[in-house]
Amino acid sequence: MEWIRKRIEQQVRGLSGLALNNIDYENPPGDPGLYGPDAICWRVHCDFPAMLCGGIGALMLQMMHPLALAGVWDHSNFRDDLLGRLRRTSQFIAATTFGATADAERLIERVKSLHDQVTGTHPDGRTYSANDPELLTWVHVAEVYCFLESFQRYGSQPLNREQQDRYFEETALVAEHLGAANVPKTRQAVEEWINQQRPGLVFDERTAEVQRLLLNAPAPSRLAVPVGKVMTYAGMNLLPDWAQQQAGIHFSAPKKWGINRSMNGIANTLRWAIRNGASHRAKRRMGIQVK
Repeated sequence: MEWIRKRIEQQVRGLSGLALNNIDYENPPGDPGLYGPDAICWRVHCDFPAMLCGGIGALMLQMMHPLALAGVWDHSNFRDDLLGRLRRTSQFIAATTFGATADAERLIERVKSLHDQVTGTHPDGRTYSANDPELLTWVHVAEVYCFLESFQRYGSQPLNREQQDRYFEETALVAEHLGAANVPKTRQAVEEWINQQRPGLVFDERTAEVQRLLLNAPAPSRLAVPVGKVMTYAGMNLLPDWAQQQAGIHFSAPKKWGINRSMNGIANTLRWAIRNGASHRAKRRMGIQVK
C-alpha cells in the first residue's frame, strides 16, 4: 500500500508541477506568506483533487470570454501543452497561497510583466490586453468560483456561507495585486457579477477546441486515463447550468450521480496519497505538525 501511495503522489507531483517548482515552501521559518494558515483559502487550496477539478471548470468558464480566450490563443502554446497551462496555474495558486511573502510577491510581479506582452486584436476587431483590469477580474472570478464550487462538492469539509464570503474576500487580494478592478468579494456579489457578464460570453469554434483538448488531454499513465476523464467531466459539471447549455454539455441525472460518486472516490484516494504537497511544506514552515 505504501508503494501505491508513493506512486500516486509521484504522479500527482508531476502533474501539478510541484516537483519542478523552485519555490522553497519550508523557508524562511515563521513567514506566514500573504495569508497565513488560519486563512480560508489555505483550507480550500490545500485540497488538491478539488482544486484540480475546479481548475478544469475554471478554464472552460474563462475561455467563454472571447477576449480572455484571444490572449491565450494568440500568445501561448496551450493547444500543444494544455497540461502545461494547467500546471502553471497550479503553481501560481500554490505559490501565492502557501509560499513565503517574498516568493509570492516575486511571482505576482513576474506574471504582471508577462501580461505586459499579451496584447492583440480579436478577429471581431476588438483589442485586448492581459493587463485590462476588467479582463483580469473575469479570469479571477471564473477561477475562484469554480475552485469553491469544486471544494463544496468534493472537498473534505464544505464551507458555510460566512466562510465562503471570507474565501472570496481573501482571494481578491492577489487579483488586485495583479491589477484587477472592482473585484467582487462575497458569494452573492460573485454570482451577480458572473451573471452580468453572460451577454458577452460565447461558445464558438475556439471555445469548442478548448473543450476538445480537455476531453483528450494526455494522462501521466494508462491507469490515470479513466481518472482524468472523470475529473474532466466533473470539472465541466461545475459550470452554471446556463453555461453548460451554452457549451452543449448535457449530463443526465444518472450520469451526474456517477460522476459525483466517482470523483468523490478519486478525491479521497488522492488525499490519502498526497503527504508532501505545498500546503504540507508551508505548515512545516509555520511550525505546524503535519500528519
